[in-house]
Amino acid sequence: MVYTLAVVVHVFVCFLMIAAILLQAGKGAEMGAAFGGSSQTVFGSRGPGTFLSKVTVVAAIIFMLTSLGLAVLSRERTFSSTVIDLNKKDASTTPASQPSAQTNEPAQTPPSGETTPPAPATP
Repeated sequence: MVYTLAVVVHVFVCFLMIAAILLQAGKGAEMGAAFGGSSQTVFGSRGPGTFLSKVTVVAAIIFMLTSLGLAVLSRERTFSSTVIDLNKKDASTTPASQPSAQTNEPAQTPPSGETTPPAPATP
């Protein structure tokens, strides 16, 4: 639940930061307006520099914090992602088989005519 909420916040902040960066005017926008070109700014000539800069800084801070939080939360999740990890986990959980003492008794065989069904395969 917490992990999903962190991912949703992280994606929302990503889109907010992208929008804030793309809405900012480039450094050469004022020079074009000085020589007769019209400036197409929404917030005025000085407004976007301060407002969008603050939005970008806040979005970047939240982005870094959610990235760090997601890294910590993903470390806590315990699941194997590859077959090699699964094999290592199975090998570490199964105890080593003890060699049985050898006896001189013959192995038991089923009576003639009876066959034993093969054991089902386990995953």
